[in-house]
Amino acid sequence: MNWARNIPISDWRGVTVNMSSCQVQGLSLVGQRLTGEIPPELGNLAGLLVLDLSDNILRGEIPRELAKLQNLVTMNLEYNGLAGVIPSELGRLDRLETLLLETNGLSGAIPRELGSLVSLRMLRLSDNGLSGEIPRELGNLASLERLNLRHNGLSGKIPPELGSLTRLDFINLDNNGLTGEIPREFGSLARLSSLLLASNGLTGEIPPELGRLARLESLWLNRNGLTGEIPPELGSLVRLGDLLASNNLLTGPIPSELGNLVNLRTLWLDNNHLSGEIPQELGRLSNLRRLDLSYNALTGAIPAELANIPYWEDIRLWRNALTGCVPAALRAAENHDFDELGLPFC
Repeated sequence: MNWARNIPISDWRGVTVNMSSCQVQGLSLVGQRLTGEIPPELGNLAGLLVLDLSDNILRGEIPRELAKLQNLVTMNLEYNGLAGVIPSELGRLDRLETLLLETNGLSGAIPRELGSLVSLRMLRLSDNGLSGEIPRELGNLASLERLNLRHNGLSGKIPPELGSLTRLDFINLDNNGLTGEIPREFGSLARLSSLLLASNGLTGEIPPELGRLARLESLWLNRNGLTGEIPPELGSLVRLGDLLASNNLLTGPIPSELGNLVNLRTLWLDNNHLSGEIPQELGRLSNLRRLDLSYNALTGAIPAELANIPYWEDIRLWRNALTGCVPAALRAAENHDFDELGLPFC
């Protein structure tokens, strides 16, 4: 760092000064191995627009005095060792567009006051120790585009109010303790490209309304307690690249409509109670690389059409009741479980 009394502040590394007002408007000290606590005196920088202290070794709590930064647009404190609660006073920063606090040691509840951040576009609180329910007030964040709350200890139901955030492109609620059903209101999130809900305690059926999400590229529902059949409406998600629904309690057949997912690369439906035959329509998925249907109750022959898929990486079909033979072309897969199937090649 070149911070010294004989060097103008405007030349200090990581400091941006508005020369007309002589106010510090940017403080960006990313990855400088800073230690100690965040000084509460930073709250006196009335002209500050950007505060980025990410990727350091900072400890202690987030100072409540930062709520005095009424002009702040970006607050990035992620990848530190911060502890304590998220100050509810941050809800006063009505010009804030980006709030990044992930990968710290924060605890307590997500303040409902964050629902007052009317300009917020990105909220990342993942990889902390947050608990309690997701505040339904987050449904007031009409400008929100990305929401990441993964790897916390959140509980309760997913607020259906999140389904009103029509600008949302990305939701990640993985690895929490969320329960209840997937809100059908999520079918209104027309801009959504990623819906990641894996490793929770979600129950009920997969809402067929998710089939309306024409821009969806990733749908992760694995490691929950979902029941019922896989909705054939998911076959309308032509941009989908990853469909993960393994380790649930799903029943019924694999919909033949999944053969319409021409961009699908990964299909994991293992560890469910699926029955019936493997649809031959899956052979149309020329981009498919990874298929896991193991640990189900599937019957019938392995479709010869699967041999039309050119670049297999991983295919797993065992622990079913399949009959017949294995198409010889499938042996080209880097990882497979054909030895355990006990079926000849054809």
